[in-house]
Amino acid sequence: MAHDTHEQVDPVSGTTTTGHEWDGIAELNTPLPRWWLWTFYGTIIWAFAYMIAYPAWPLVSSYTEGLLGWHSREAIVADLDALKAQRATMTAKLAETPLEEVSANPELLAFAMAQGKAAFGDNCAPCHGAGGGGAKGYPNLNDDDWLWGGKIIDIEQTVRYGIRSAHAETRQGMMPAFGRDGMLKRSEIAAVTDYVRSLSDLPVEKGADLETGARVFAESCSSCHGETGTGNHELGAPSLADKIWLYGSDRAVIMETLWNGRGGMMPAWQGRLDETTIKALTVYVQTLGGGEK
Repeated sequence: MAHDTHEQVDPVSGTTTTGHEWDGIAELNTPLPRWWLWTFYGTIIWAFAYMIAYPAWPLVSSYTEGLLGWHSREAIVADLDALKAQRATMTAKLAETPLEEVSANPELLAFAMAQGKAAFGDNCAPCHGAGGGGAKGYPNLNDDDWLWGGKIIDIEQTVRYGIRSAHAETRQGMMPAFGRDGMLKRSEIAAVTDYVRSLSDLPVEKGADLETGARVFAESCSSCHGETGTGNHELGAPSLADKIWLYGSDRAVIMETLWNGRGGMMPAWQGRLDETTIKALTVYVQTLGGGEK
């Protein structure tokens, strides 16, 4: 690389060079466009003006207030108050309407659906998915298969008080650990696993002892899941005959469930959401899967 401090002019473009040259290629000293420079200087001036007008610099225990006295938190509160005022009429109407009658009013139903969808996205989607499709251990809300009942009043109770939550009125129900707690032998768990899979017409192990499985099921499982395995909403015991499995239908998964038990938890939303939001959320959740009449 050669360096020349004397001004040089590129013979092809007529532009002066910086004096730098690499492998015979000279670096042109092309000035930035004037409009770009003024824009750049303008952004610097704007930045200083912004720092003076708005909160900007952190201090030891506070921050600079800015000459305009504007705060983003206060702006958000004002926007939320304005939104509440805009919704006040419909919110009051929703609060006054019995839950069972909301769906009979198209305008009120549309309002409840919109508010419920927003509440679902903020509070329920992390577990049940954005569209309510669920995941392993988190029920699918789109399939109208309800552990604790799909009637509007059932769903409201679940939303309001949760499942196995800290609320005094929460629903309780748990799958026992038949293997870990010594209630069933491993061979009995294997037999009842095959029997349970047969209830949903799933393939069973060759040579499976379905007779023993049926006996174990009748003695240990039917009190919760029913004699034919159709479930019990009062206990939150799922149907074992509909091919819908909360934790999966693989033989190993079912054996693990029987051995260690299951006991998922849903939080209680009462006290965390206001009454109209709980009502709107209930209506929205029921519509995802159609619910029960």
